[in-house]
Amino acid sequence: MKIYSKKGLNEFHQSLTYDDISLIPTEISRIKSRTEANTSIDFLGLNLSLPVISSPMDTVTGIEMASMLTKLGCLGILNRFDSSLEEILRDKKNGNEIRAISIALNTTLSDVEKLVEKQNIICLDTANANNQEVLKRTEEIKKKFGNIKLLVGNIAHGATLQSLENAGADAVRVGIGSGSVCTTSIQTGIGIGQVSSLLNVVFAREEKKLNIKIIADGGVKSPGDVAKAIALGADAVMLGRMLSGTKETPGEVIKYNGQLWKKYRGSASFGVKMRNEFIEGEETMVAYKGTVKNVIDNISDGLRSSMSYMNCFNISELRKIETFAILSNSSYLERLPKI
Repeated sequence: MKIYSKKGLNEFHQSLTYDDISLIPTEISRIKSRTEANTSIDFLGLNLSLPVISSPMDTVTGIEMASMLTKLGCLGILNRFDSSLEEILRDKKNGNEIRAISIALNTTLSDVEKLVEKQNIICLDTANANNQEVLKRTEEIKKKFGNIKLLVGNIAHGATLQSLENAGADAVRVGIGSGSVCTTSIQTGIGIGQVSSLLNVVFAREEKKLNIKIIADGGVKSPGDVAKAIALGADAVMLGRMLSGTKETPGEVIKYNGQLWKKYRGSASFGVKMRNEFIEGEETMVAYKGTVKNVIDNISDGLRSSMSYMNCFNISELRKIETFAILSNSSYLERLPKI
């Protein structure tokens, strides 16, 4: 079996996803217990106890989710679709526990100014960051509000990373078409596997000696995928589906056929967009999962266990991992629980 470095994975002849690779422990671990592994990071001026960011989707991150994630040491980005943003702007909520908010390209600078007074981070929430209007808007916001940290997205390749940093972007969301309720790749033919996409951007940042933070956005289905994304070089991981269906997500709990469910939909789905707009997302129901703390604790435990296997005391050490396997389909299936 060949052991691949990140460079080897990046040069592989096919586009790779998280299910295509595995971390390979090749060292005697110094870690006695996973509790010794430190998962904290510094991210855009914030100290997070776990490198997890919630997606600014209307069925994932409302005020309650964003506030709870702050308490849990993660970062929740309040969505821009429902009344949450209006409540923040009207001061009905003081926003002290909301550390990041998403805005649209057409959000007025006066509204951005009100948000800047309350928030540390603004997310310019677009489907395609490789766009002149995104660059212009990024420049406008950073010129007027220089102290704010600006997160933009999404990209699938590192070719435009320099342009984004030059425009003022502090972080970029990497991944197009890989979300579980995203149909962009099907509708447009755009996108590559998340592993290949992430590595391409990571190597572009390294080659051009850039400082922009990289957020792996999409395709993450398990704590193991979180560990893989960090080991590949991501600074943080954005989650949608994994956090969906929890108590803190917007929307009511629905009982159907004796089971509890909550709604989950893509940001470009019919339920979010207007009738005359092109749809690049789907809507579905996910099983109710209880409090989001359970999900976050599970991610933390899985990440710490992965770090203990890989002989990594902290996230910086995990990002330096250079031992990966590429899995055959049978090899991947062999690792799934047989119940």
